[in-house]
Amino acid sequence: MQIDFTGKTALITASSGGIGFGIAQGLAAAGASVTINGRSQTSVDRAIERLQATLPKAVISGAVADLGTVEGCDALISQVPEVDILVNNAGIYGMLDFFDTDDATWDRYWQTNVMSGVRLSRHYIESMQNKDWGRIVFISSESARNIPADMIHYGVSKTAQLSLSRGLAKKLAGSGITVNSVLPGPTRSDGFDALFADEAESTGKSIDQLGKEFVMAQRPSSVIQRPASVEEVANMVVYVCSSQASATSGAALRVDGGVVDDIV
Repeated sequence: MQIDFTGKTALITASSGGIGFGIAQGLAAAGASVTINGRSQTSVDRAIERLQATLPKAVISGAVADLGTVEGCDALISQVPEVDILVNNAGIYGMLDFFDTDDATWDRYWQTNVMSGVRLSRHYIESMQNKDWGRIVFISSESARNIPADMIHYGVSKTAQLSLSRGLAKKLAGSGITVNSVLPGPTRSDGFDALFADEAESTGKSIDQLGKEFVMAQRPSSVIQRPASVEEVANMVVYVCSSQASATSGAALRVDGGVVDDIV
């Protein structure tokens, strides 16, 4: 299968590192003109430099915006008025007891994890409809279906993304625009490695070993029994953005290593 995005433009939110960066790299490697988004000029510039070092012929641009507010989403839209592919990757997470999670925290998660995707999709769909082609992907989480008791606020926001993507897919039925969610599980992102760096130094264990131990302790239903790589998650996103995936829409596609214990 040869995936080719030549002539297509892609915006990946929160893509200066982690899974978002991996997705940007995958789309750029397949020929898309990619826009990197981050909250600071420094982080965006560094991400562009990293991408250009490995993909010197790729067309890469940057857009600085914090998508947790209406103003931030508007700022991104003003910098990038039109795209063929929108990957809603912006999101925040963190453990917090339900009784300690105040309204302001709930609203902050809702605005970043859900409303950023609402606002950007609402804008970019119009130009996709004019072309009779488009791809919208929401980066959700296995936590959308396996709600963690220690971060209910996060799980609820991720479940909402599944409803949003399914509803949009139905709204856009027959349009040539597909809308899907991708659900990663534990993933060896930059943040994951940083989380275990001190423990690796003090115990002499590798990050790989600590990652496996974490998965088996915290997600024992995992079938692969290790964290996924960023590239493994990005591969699913690249595929679902391709023309080859034109019959896949309204789906919740798991890249969770089998953590969610069901057959659907």
